[in-house]
Amino acid sequence: MNQILKKPLSQLGYQFVEGPYLPKGRNEYYLRDQQRGSSNVYRKLKAGEIETLVRNDNTSDDWNQIFVDNDFDPQLVQHCQFYGIVRIGKLEPYFLEFHNLRLPVGLYYSTIASCDIGDNVVIHNVNSLSHYIIGNDVIITNVNEMGVTDHSKFGNGIVKEGEPESVRIWLELCNENGGRSVLPFDGMLPGDAWLWTRNRADDALQNQFKAFTEKKFDKRRGYYGEVGDRSVIKNCKIIKDTKIGTDAYLKGANKIKNVTVNSNAAAPTQIGEGCEIVNGIIGYGCRLFYGVKAVRFVMASHSQLKYGARLINSYLGNNATISCCEVLNSLIFPAHEQHHNNSFLCAALILGQSNMAAGATIGSNHNSRGADGEIIAGRGFWPGLCVSLKHNSMFASFTLIAKGNYMSELNIAIPFSLVVNDEHDDMLKIMPGYWFLHNMYALARNAWKYVDRDRRTDKTQLIEYDYLAPDSVEEIFTALELFETAVGKAIGKDRKAGRALLMESPAKIAGMEILADGCENSSRKTQLLKVDKAYPLFRKLVTLYAMRNLVKEYARFRDFGELQSFLKQCRRSAWNNVGGQLIPEDRVNDIKQRIRKNKIASWDALHDAYRETGDRYEEDKLRHALGCLLELHGLKASALTPDALRSFLAESAETLTSITDNIFKSREKDYLNPFRQMTYDSPEEMEKVVGKLEDNSFIQQTAEELKGYKKQIKDIVKQWQL
Repeated sequence: MNQILKKPLSQLGYQFVEGPYLPKGRNEYYLRDQQRGSSNVYRKLKAGEIETLVRNDNTSDDWNQIFVDNDFDPQLVQHCQFYGIVRIGKLEPYFLEFHNLRLPVGLYYSTIASCDIGDNVVIHNVNSLSHYIIGNDVIITNVNEMGVTDHSKFGNGIVKEGEPESVRIWLELCNENGGRSVLPFDGMLPGDAWLWTRNRADDALQNQFKAFTEKKFDKRRGYYGEVGDRSVIKNCKIIKDTKIGTDAYLKGANKIKNVTVNSNAAAPTQIGEGCEIVNGIIGYGCRLFYGVKAVRFVMASHSQLKYGARLINSYLGNNATISCCEVLNSLIFPAHEQHHNNSFLCAALILGQSNMAAGATIGSNHNSRGADGEIIAGRGFWPGLCVSLKHNSMFASFTLIAKGNYMSELNIAIPFSLVVNDEHDDMLKIMPGYWFLHNMYALARNAWKYVDRDRRTDKTQLIEYDYLAPDSVEEIFTALELFETAVGKAIGKDRKAGRALLMESPAKIAGMEILADGCENSSRKTQLLKVDKAYPLFRKLVTLYAMRNLVKEYARFRDFGELQSFLKQCRRSAWNNVGGQLIPEDRVNDIKQRIRKNKIASWDALHDAYRETGDRYEEDKLRHALGCLLELHGLKASALTPDALRSFLAESAETLTSITDNIFKSREKDYLNPFRQMTYDSPEEMEKVVGKLEDNSFIQQTAEELKGYKKQIKDIVKQWQL
């Protein structure tokens, strides 16, 4: 039976905070008054103003509880009902216009209970507006219900005074069973979510994260909702327990409940038609349109949900877009793309720069003995058309998965690979280095695209988009060992013999069947394709990685001697992808230890640590890059001679030249392919539709960058007398 409570009309607009939760000597408005500040000075209504208000069909339970600005015009308030203390700012004879919506300043046909209303606001046809602080130049029109409860949490994972623990909101990320749950909070960065979801056996660390969240927010009851200056809210049904920043635009939403909507003039947020949004945090500059369903979620800044997308129990990183698809129980790092109605993503940790194709299904077959496990995919994860994957699986950076049903768990440790389920031969096939061999344009352009489209105004976390970075290069070393072991086994010998053959005569293995172990949880074979090409390519990529970072940072060193001294501090080391920010593992361990010891005692302090680490990133990466070079070639720091360095620089220029050529060639294929040409009447028409190949700005840019790189190498050789 529904519990319909009957209370005296005289209480409407009052007793927002019940007596047991009011501090001694405080009234129910003390937090409201703290929120609104004291910049505005209000006065009581004059007798003539009351007379005008009554004549305009307005009512109030007590006109003495209405306070107004000196520039208040009572003619601009019509057909309204007021309850409780209401403060009204300037009302002047203007109209406000936004996107061709023109409405006169003032309050019309609305019921308003216990609100503070800023200057020159439009409130029109709002059936119920209660306990809100409204900024200046705000438009609110055609809203069914807009109110706040005394225990509003605005999407944060806290409990208010007197509430049971059972009402606390948790995000069940990465795993359907809730074993990696975190508490959402306003300002949560991808790195925060990653640190919290990992390290589950570390009780001290986990307790600190919960304590950080508890300390960040006030548990007292009585906070009002807020609508920031210049925000526009129109044609919405229910807005409850929601905090809205400045310059936001909400139109046609069905329901927004227990949500923080971050928005400002530099990064306005928009929520559109048919959206139903509950228990979440929306970052600055986000877009949610057309039937979106989001429940228990965090959207980092400048991310988008569109066209019926469903985001449930998930964290969506910055500059990401989900359109039409369903995403559950996932932690997604920045720059994720998922556009197709039949794409499904569940119980996954996706480390960024990812793209889910149509028909891709990640998890949730529910045919096992329990809930779905987990999938962890490195940067550049790209499951192709109609790919179906099974939990638990792991994928190295920039893995492309060809169409197919992958019936067994996978562990693909080789980066830049194409993975193929060959049903005809009944084997799993992996082509290492696929992108460099066959689609360099897509790989390089994606790296450039993500930098170009990074709209974040707050770059607390320094996000890496380059495909050659500490994480992918560490995986290259893993792959090199795997190649050597597999080739050694193919010739009936050990890894050492496999390495010798790959170093001296890789062409001799071109026709061999090279098999890898531990890639698939099945009894069938896993074949490595084109290892003869991939092995030398991967070694060249490590050298290119080292030299590109040296060329970028060579101004640190006055001469070759300073470089040699620096080399003594360089070594290869493990790195972690902390929400898109790459951090040496030892630094991550140091941060965690400082958290345990309460030297990092808040989320803000942790964010400062991200910034400090980001400031050191270029130097840390240079140390790693040069350490990788030394290890790859079996050199000590003192053994790197000027001649050797000149040789490595020259090799890197050759590799970059080859990559630049392949960028052009892989795009050129789209123009030369007769099947691509057949829909056009002539080459001229094709150029009009898709543009000229020689006018491609990205290809032109890569050519210019190659020229610049070669010039920098000449400068180094000359300056250091190599």
